[in-house]
Amino acid sequence: MPTYKIRLTRREQVAEGTAAFVFEKPEGFQFKAGQFLRLTLIDPPETDAEGDSRTFSIASAPHESDLMIATRMRDTAFKRVIKAMQLGSELEVKGPFGRMTLHDDPARPAVFLTGGIGITPFRSIALEAAHAGLAHQLLLFYSNRRPEDAAFLDELAGLERTNPNYRFIATMTSAAGSKRPWTGETGYINAEMLSRFIDDLKAPVYYVAGPEGLVGAIRKTLGDAGVTEQDILAEEFSGY
Repeated sequence: MPTYKIRLTRREQVAEGTAAFVFEKPEGFQFKAGQFLRLTLIDPPETDAEGDSRTFSIASAPHESDLMIATRMRDTAFKRVIKAMQLGSELEVKGPFGRMTLHDDPARPAVFLTGGIGITPFRSIALEAAHAGLAHQLLLFYSNRRPEDAAFLDELAGLERTNPNYRFIATMTSAAGSKRPWTGETGYINAEMLSRFIDDLKAPVYYVAGPEGLVGAIRKTLGDAGVTEQDILAEEFSGY
């Protein structure tokens, strides 16, 4: 697996406590929507026991000109360094890795189930599907406490206007604590919610990403509904 040098070109806050980092895409770097990479700091000014490397899902789509990741900004040496580094600074990247990419059969719907920063691979897949005009039916369920915590919320909602095969279902578990009005779904992703949008729960291929607790709960929900393990692709985000 080749290693590349990439330059940081910009950073922005995409939700409360969540930042996106955008890098120049190195020549020859190719990936499929849904894959991840490994970033390594070069001669960082500080380090800690967690080390100088992290894996991140690629939040940008393959057709976009830059590489983007997004992450919750925990207080670790790695994230303090990347938050403070000057634009134009270089990092090492290795990849891509991962098999959580869109299946080939457009006759089978794809259902994406995620919460929090687990949205990153699904932003890539959703944007790429719209850009390529894919015939797959896509349903993206996205759970957060409040709208303020939901990275890329407005962008993902807006994709419904450009891709008639795409449906975005955002749900908030603590909407009452939000300063932003919310009229969408509330509560956790469960079988009742899924059944309101999916006629046959056994028909789609499911993609699940996020914290260990969320992934485990959704896998159980799907299993109880009769979905087989072969139709569930899952990635747990730990230490993000």
